[in-house]
Amino acid sequence: MNRLLDALLTTDPVQRVRLSQAGLALVLMAAGVAAMHYFAVAGVAPAGPVLLWSALTLGGMLVFFGLIRSGLSRRWAEPSLTVPQMLFALTSGAVAYTLLGPGRGAVFPVVMVVLMFGMFVVSPRQMRWLSVYAVLLFGSAMAMMTVLQPRQYPLVIEVGHFLLVATMLPAVSLLAGRLSRIRHRARQQRAELAQALARLRETATRDELTGLINKRHMVGLMAQEHQRCIRSGQSFCLALLDIDRFKPVNEAHGYAVGDAVLAAIAQEAQRQVRVSDVLARWGGEEFLLMMSDTHATLARGGLERLQQRLAALRILHGTAAVGVTLSAGLAEHIAGEPLERTLERAVAALAEAKALGTGRVVIAS
Repeated sequence: MNRLLDALLTTDPVQRVRLSQAGLALVLMAAGVAAMHYFAVAGVAPAGPVLLWSALTLGGMLVFFGLIRSGLSRRWAEPSLTVPQMLFALTSGAVAYTLLGPGRGAVFPVVMVVLMFGMFVVSPRQMRWLSVYAVLLFGSAMAMMTVLQPRQYPLVIEVGHFLLVATMLPAVSLLAGRLSRIRHRARQQRAELAQALARLRETATRDELTGLINKRHMVGLMAQEHQRCIRSGQSFCLALLDIDRFKPVNEAHGYAVGDAVLAAIAQEAQRQVRVSDVLARWGGEEFLLMMSDTHATLARGGLERLQQRLAALRILHGTAAVGVTLSAGLAEHIAGEPLERTLERAVAALAEAKALGTGRVVIAS
């Protein structure tokens, strides 16, 4: 059954919705055809014209389905062809009205179903034009049949039918407008909710000042990397970076300049590290860099290049031009070692680097 549906409706979700809608319209028209044949068998409608009407109606709906199924409908502005299908169904209904004679009242519920079918899809403007088209179409059919067959289509009855059509169809158009506004508000609310959730996720994982991931999120990423290395047997390194003599920068230039320095260092460092590496703000003027699939000797070379690039950086804030250096403590993860221990060795290595002066890299033992 699933294979049959996939063959009929395709596996493309968007195309599947279009084809489901066209298939439902085809089934509804088939029900109308069955009703027409009942009236023909009952002697209310002429059998020959009903047979021709049935062939044209079902054939037309099958053409619409084929255009959508083949993908040809994607060339048009409305790939679902909802409006053309509705115009065709309304025209078919008007022709059925001229054939049914005493049973013509059965057409009105079908017309209402056709319009209701489009209420959830087409725009209010399109619904207004469809309603106008339906009123003019059925009014013309009623006027024509009053002239051609006045005994079966008496004027007094047709005027009543026309008043019914002219009242109900615009009402459907108004309801469609209200539904469209409700759908628009719902889409807008969903978009606003999605944006709010994205902002919450960003706040939960990012440091507001630097834009880097925060400590909490970094802890989770390190745990994932640790588990990956346990499975693969590969190694990774943690480097704790600290801005040298950052406190005097704040004291000399103010905290606004200090914040600018942190943000600039973070942005430049993020540009310099490998795509596979992860840089986080660890706290205060400290950053943590996690380097995957590498060893301490290679990682050290990368850190020294990063230090050189950042040492050459001049951060401008107002009249202040500030340059800073970074010290780094580097620890390579040892197989079987708890993650916390690797981090402790990186902290100890940073303390040793700071004790040696500025701009130093120390590899943990």
